[in-house]
Amino acid sequence: MKKLQLTGLAHALRASRYALFGLALAATGIAHADTVEIQVWHVLNGANKAEFEKLAKQYNKEQKDVTVKLRDFPSESALQSEAAAALKAKKAPNLVQLNDNHSPEVVAEHKAILPLHQLLAKYPIKDLNWFLPATSDFVRDGRGRLLAFPWMAEVPVMYYNTALYKKAGLNPNQPARTWNELQAELLKLRDVADIDCPYATSEQVTVHLENLAPINNQLYATNENGLGKGKAAPTMQFDTLYMRHLSLMVSWKRSLLLTAYSGDKKSDQLFAKGECGVLTSTSGSFGQFLNTRSLSFGVAPLPYYDQATKAAGRPFVSGSALWAVEGHPQAEEKATANFLAWLSKPVIATEWHQQTGYLPLTEAAFRASDVSFYDKVPGAHQLIASMRAQPAPNGRGFRIANYDRIEPVFNAQLQDAFDGKTPPVAALNNASAQARTIATQR
Repeated sequence: MKKLQLTGLAHALRASRYALFGLALAATGIAHADTVEIQVWHVLNGANKAEFEKLAKQYNKEQKDVTVKLRDFPSESALQSEAAAALKAKKAPNLVQLNDNHSPEVVAEHKAILPLHQLLAKYPIKDLNWFLPATSDFVRDGRGRLLAFPWMAEVPVMYYNTALYKKAGLNPNQPARTWNELQAELLKLRDVADIDCPYATSEQVTVHLENLAPINNQLYATNENGLGKGKAAPTMQFDTLYMRHLSLMVSWKRSLLLTAYSGDKKSDQLFAKGECGVLTSTSGSFGQFLNTRSLSFGVAPLPYYDQATKAAGRPFVSGSALWAVEGHPQAEEKATANFLAWLSKPVIATEWHQQTGYLPLTEAAFRASDVSFYDKVPGAHQLIASMRAQPAPNGRGFRIANYDRIEPVFNAQLQDAFDGKTPPVAALNNASAQARTIATQR
């Protein structure tokens, strides 16, 4: 009898265990069902794309409430085209990466955009102290309110191959600070190190037009670079500084000092292969070079003209940002803010900065950065630290209507000048005249 009772008890315990197991499965299913999914569309590639994917995977693994799904596109135009179709179908992503068009208020006015300051008003990020509050104007409105998440903020810089510098008898810890000094170094790279590509440039509009002004402590456009209170559309007058610079670049092209130039990142590939001694590009290329094992390089500010200024000014902070998209349920808005808060954590923001070259997102991220990491790349720590200072009025950025249509015109004129199709002065005059017309169009 006792045996039968014990057998019955065992059956009961087994049944109870299975029931509890079933409840656990049900609970798991419920938790999974409550997980909020957010879509993040971006145009990152190479090492920066891999780093973003790594962080998103880490975020998804650390918690179960939100799942982030990334989708990459080959270009911003492809992303925007797909986003337009998704908006129409009411299947829009939660965050999209958009490049700086120098009219962020216009972007924010679009009915599909949820300005970041509105999102953060509902779901604030605690203890958030931005690294560049004064120079993140490229994602702020006229009242200083943040419109997007400056995750890919960057500046133009000069990279140089330290091995080739040594081969040419140059000091890799003291790269040129002026364009005239750089010319002397390029001659040694060509004649002593015997390389075919002493100097290459990517992002040629950013380097040779836009930032030529603030680096030499001048305005890029009238009306305080378009940030003043005047109502007239800002215009660009390319004066003798620009004529001198573009003429110098053309002379470098003829003397085989400048051998590769592009309006995109194409010239970066040559530097990554170790074929070029010097490259001017943006700090966002840092990740690619860092992940190229055979490459030893340093980084320095863009050169300046000592005839124009006693000391170099600060470049414009630009790049791209993550913009929140309107029209999602409250749960998805909260999840989006949660993901941005996680990206803002010092340990995460620090890794992103050091692995990509994008500027630190917060003060905490900069302070948490390991100085020994910077020591691997000569000049890196000094360059980033210099960005903390308050910029001069001409270095805060610029606002020009329809600049996304003006920039391709500038790129084409530079290309024609470098290719020898148009004299430097004529190319600058053409660029200025066309820009004036485009900027006033509705």
